Amino acid sequence: MLNAGGKLGKALGLAALLILAACEVAEPVAPPPTTPEQRPIGLVPPALPPAPIAATPSDASRALSVHFQRLQNDLMARGLLRTDGGGPDTTFTDTVLARNFVRIALFDEFVMTPTGLRAQPTLSRLRRWEVPVKFTVQYGATIPEDQRLEDSQNVRNYVSRLSRVSGQPMSMNDTDPNFHVLILNEDDRLGFEGELRALVPGIDDASVGAFLNVPRDTLCLVLAFSQDGNPQYSQAVALIRGEHPDLMRLACIHEELAQGLGLANDSPQARPSIFNDDEEFGLLTTHDELLLKMLYDDRLQTGMAAAEAAPIARVIATELTNSGPS
Repeated sequence: MLNAGGKLGKALGLAALLILAACEVAEPVAPPPTTPEQRPIGLVPPALPPAPIAATPSDASRALSVHFQRLQNDLMARGLLRTDGGGPDTTFTDTVLARNFVRIALFDEFVMTPTGLRAQPTLSRLRRWEVPVKFTVQYGATIPEDQRLEDSQNVRNYVSRLSRVSGQPMSMNDTDPNFHVLILNEDDRLGFEGELRALVPGIDDASVGAFLNVPRDTLCLVLAFSQDGNPQYSQAVALIRGEHPDLMRLACIHEELAQGLGLANDSPQARPSIFNDDEEFGLLTTHDELLLKMLYDDRLQTGMAAAEAAPIARVIATELTNSGPS
């Protein structure tokens, strides 16, 4: 099974039968023991080689950077991409929370057709991880070092938050990861097919095409995979455009990592939420944290249909909002 999600308002949901083998990452080989080098007194040691310099982005990549900076400026000027998590102007009830959970966790927004993706809300099953989620961040050659440091710290902090909120074990793990966060500029992404196929053995051509042929208005996306068509996720790959300015890049990290945990759909009724096409909120909200708590509550079972999960979701939502019957 493949599930895909993306931003701005492009949460892609599709089903495909795939049998995927787990990625195998070779253990690093320890270097042989060394002893201090002996030099005659007075000789100057050879100079160290210069640090590698990131490749220069192409004109197309630089043009995208300008476009996305203007887009971010426009969204912020209209009061969008909020980072406050919601407030007095965005209250919600237990009933609203439960309904939003069903819309976001138990529906797909797109279906795969012979000619590509088509917008068509479709009932699905509850999908989530049953194994520890191990994240790693990989950068394209054109991503500068200062951006890498910032993004790595942002992902690390967010993974800790997602694990704390959901109760699902999650960590950063460069040795045996199963959730790959790829921060790539246009030049890096277009040449990434070989590495993508290595990260997800058995990935089908449609999924590769969705990764390589990204329209400009799709800011980022996530592909989540499971074995033998089961609803338990076993691998995920998130694509974050490196050309985004800081806030938009962070917003992509927040949405795609959360969608890759099982909150796969968007809903225009969800507020305050990042799972909404209106882009009012850029970062995970208090409402969205409750959705994650619900998704990984033990009373819900992976693979449940919406009709079975909805009554349980209502009970959990009432408990979480502490609002009683409504």
